[in-house]
Amino acid sequence: MSPRTASRARPVNPVRDADAMAVTSFVLGLVGLLVMNLVLGPTAVVLGALALWRRTGRPGRARLGIALGAADVVVLACLVTADGTWSWSLA
Repeated sequence: MSPRTASRARPVNPVRDADAMAVTSFVLGLVGLLVMNLVLGPTAVVLGALALWRRTGRPGRARLGIALGAADVVVLACLVTADGTWSWSLA
């Protein structure tokens, strides 16, 4: 890499990335309670765990994202056992 392109490279900040993962985990877990439980729940759990592993500055938000992701999976299991569907049904 030449000196010119090396100065333009984005500096890596692992704490900032971990904070972003914690917030993303929380948002995906929250949205997953309403739609796409099967995808968003496990994704929220994984992102929250990665954020904690990378020592985020927002551990509470990461833990909440993990809890919401687990709740997504529980809601999905309840939906499947209640009426055999993989999605919400109003009828």
